[in-house]
Amino acid sequence: MNTHSLLRTRSPRAGQRAYFLIEILIYIAVVLALLGVGYSAMYRCLDSSIALRRNADDIVGALHAGERWRTDVRSSTSQPRLEKKDAGESLHLDSAHGAITYHFCTNAVFRQLGGGTWVRLLPNVKSSTMTPDPRDEVTAWRWELELAPRGSGSVKPSRVRPLFTFITVPKRPATK
Repeated sequence: MNTHSLLRTRSPRAGQRAYFLIEILIYIAVVLALLGVGYSAMYRCLDSSIALRRNADDIVGALHAGERWRTDVRSSTSQPRLEKKDAGESLHLDSAHGAITYHFCTNAVFRQLGGGTWVRLLPNVKSSTMTPDPRDEVTAWRWELELAPRGSGSVKPSRVRPLFTFITVPKRPATK
């Protein structure tokens, strides 16, 4: 057999092999592209899940703080006193357990019981105002609270703007 006839008999087979190799490379590229899109979507979902969890935790914390504030105002034995200074706003309450003070400064709400240590009641607070709300026969108290949106690193800040309003009425002193 001569060399020319040998090349001729092998060339159709070599062409088929090359065709299969190109096909396999295309399939690998398509699979890699699909995996890349899938992983990207998965990580976006994970980031959204983390942001949702943080928001839910902040909202639950704000609701607990609001209920504690309402309980403290209701149990006060005298009228609440509001004090505004450059350092922040403070609400002073007298109760059977001692003086209770709520203070807002540096993006957090703090609570102090009976002159003890300050406890950070609520972090990540954008604004907090406690005001008397005079009604017909009673003065209610209103606490308007706005939480700061959290987002760090790859996690985007939430689109939710958590605003809360808590209203309560102090217990009336017993009349004699």
